Order: sequence, then structure tokens, then C-alpha cells
Amino acid sequence: MERRKFTSRLHTNEYLNYVCHCPDSAEKLPLVVCVHGAGGRGDDISLIETSLSVNEAIKRVGDKAVIVAPQCHAKYWFDLFEVLTEFIDEMRNLPFIDKDRVYITGASMGGYTTWQMCLSHPDWFAAAVPVCGGGMYWAAAGLKNLSIWATHGALDTTVLPEETIHMVKQVNQNGGNAKITIFADAKHDAWTPTYTNPEIWEWMFEQKRNSTEAVSDTTEELKKVIKEG
Repeated sequence: MERRKFTSRLHTNEYLNYVCHCPDSAEKLPLVVCVHGAGGRGDDISLIETSLSVNEAIKRVGDKAVIVAPQCHAKYWFDLFEVLTEFIDEMRNLPFIDKDRVYITGASMGGYTTWQMCLSHPDWFAAAVPVCGGGMYWAAAGLKNLSIWATHGALDTTVLPEETIHMVKQVNQNGGNAKITIFADAKHDAWTPTYTNPEIWEWMFEQKRNSTEAVSDTTEELKKVIKEG
């Protein structure tokens, strides 16, 4: 894992410190973008180096993917959203990246950012795993062609699980087929059962951009929500 710095070409004096795991390969590699939550903010890059999402990504797919994890030095990712957008666009256009296999995931503040980045650029990604986040569910029809597996803790009082449920429900009611997992015993920490689950990483790496194949059926939790909604 290397420490690097991205300097914006569009926004004067703006930057993102990030860590990068880039294995040697003769072929183009998938890209995994890990977007941290509020606890990773600042300029101490060690917070990102030790984050669960980054280390589980390396553990699960690190020998066959480029993994990048930028750090938010502002109060919120939305304060740096244009810079983050520029960063992801540069990463996905690197000559050794398979642009049909770009994945994004984030938890809490990073979960909100993951949803919004997908809403802003749904054509960039093959799959997204937003964790305990939420977003503009009234606009979620724009995600109907994107493979999504969203997760949340049923006991979360920091970000209510309805935030994720609303997003997934709207995606699916508009013709999508997003997955959702609600962890019955989890509070806000939905990232641990998410990122330590090998099935999620396996599912992610099965997805390719512009695929017309439907992703897996929704879980019973979401079926119940849609039926009662």
C-alpha cells in the first residue's frame, strides 16, 4: 500500500491524499474505490491505511485489483465532491484500469457519498456497495441499470435504516434490481459484517459495466417493505 497525493487541475489549491494498492499485472485490472466515513477525516493518512474497507478489499481481491482510498480533509465529502469526482475520473481512466469493472463502496458519510457519486455518474461504475448511507431516493430511478448491494444495521439510530430502504425500494420500483441486506443485530457499524463477508466481494467482482443481466433477487426484508409500502 502506497501513500500518494492527488492535486486537482480544476480547483486551485485543492487536493486529496490517498492510499493505493496497485499489484503488478500484464492485463488491465478492476478498480475499487473505498470512500471512508466521518471517522477518517483530516490529514492523518494512517486512518485510511488502517480502515476496514481498505484492508478487507486488499485481503479479498488485492491480488487482482487496484484499490484506492482518498481522504476527506474537509468537514464533509460533499464539501469536496467535485474534487472527489475529478479524482475518481482520473483513476478510472488510468491506462491499466479496466473501465468496465470500476467499483465503489463507502460507509456512513462514505455511504451517502457513494449513493450520490452513482447518481451523478451511473455510467462510470459496474457495481456499488453503499453501507449505512442514504440519498435522494426521489432520483433513484437513475440507478436502475447499476448493480447495487446496499447494507444497513436494523438497530442504527445514527443513520436510520429507512434511508437505505428508501433508496433500494425506489431503484427497484423504477425497474432496477438492487440488493439489500439489513443486519438484524447491527447498530451503526454495518461495515464490519459487510466488508468481512466474502460473498459481497465475490458478487462485486462478478459485475461488469453495461451488463444487461439482472443481479440477484432482493432480500426478504426489502420484499416486505415494498409489499407494505
